[in-house]
Amino acid sequence: MMRLKGKKVMFVGDSLSNNQWQSLTCLLHVANPNSNYTLQRAGEISNFTFQVYNVSILYHRRMYVVDLDNRTLKVDSISENVWWKQMDVLIFDTWHWWFHIGRKQAWDFVQEGNITYKDANRLVLYSKALKTWAKWVESEVDTTKTKVFFQGVSPDHWMDNAGGSKARTCEGAIKPSNAERRGHPGEEVLKEVLKNMSKPVYLLDITRMSQYRPDGHPSVYGVGGHLSPDCTHWCLPGVPDSWNQLLYTFTTAQSHIINSISSAPFPFSALFFTAASSVLLFFLLFFWL
Repeated sequence: MMRLKGKKVMFVGDSLSNNQWQSLTCLLHVANPNSNYTLQRAGEISNFTFQVYNVSILYHRRMYVVDLDNRTLKVDSISENVWWKQMDVLIFDTWHWWFHIGRKQAWDFVQEGNITYKDANRLVLYSKALKTWAKWVESEVDTTKTKVFFQGVSPDHWMDNAGGSKARTCEGAIKPSNAERRGHPGEEVLKEVLKNMSKPVYLLDITRMSQYRPDGHPSVYGVGGHLSPDCTHWCLPGVPDSWNQLLYTFTTAQSHIINSISSAPFPFSALFFTAASSVLLFFLLFFWL
């Protein structure tokens, strides 16, 4: 906690980002059980502050990161970012909501410049939004003062049946899976955007190792119980704790290590985080949880 003293850390994203935010606040509180804290909510921002250390862990609910205005998704606009610029550490995330349709779809129209349309290829829209976010980071964030991370795609454990329905691949799971894993389409798009950035943005490469944990979801045992299993979010304690162990390792590393990473172009940074995450997450997921 002393290493975070006086710092502000913000998670920006969807409910998986909230999952990681809840995990981090719990981990820090368990490590400092006698510390006084406050929890404040204002609109879409939650702020958990350890008062003695003046450490604030915040969550800003932004499902798409880009703007959503009156059910119009603006893939080329990020306007609500005043809080973001005040942070010492930013962790972004978006993926989960991009493929919702019907009642779960949060938008009716997509706007890009002066053009408005009803829908498009969702991976293309996701890529456009990430590129908008990347431009914002490049122009608005002083990365010598603020460390920027992007949470890799959190995998769910659903599988399409031949008839188009969803198979429950987490229900009844009680142990990690050793099945072969394939590349995730969202992960590939994200890495392509990140590698073209000039400023250091670090990927928390959580996707592949989290794919081995179908047993880590609430399934039908979430709060209040569920008729339909939740194979998307994660139990706590659980997998997001490992993501935060990884995050904590890099945010509190020796300054000369961080500086050497920061001075390198993205490909080196990405390899560092990917290799480190593979080793660290293996031990965390299979031995600590």
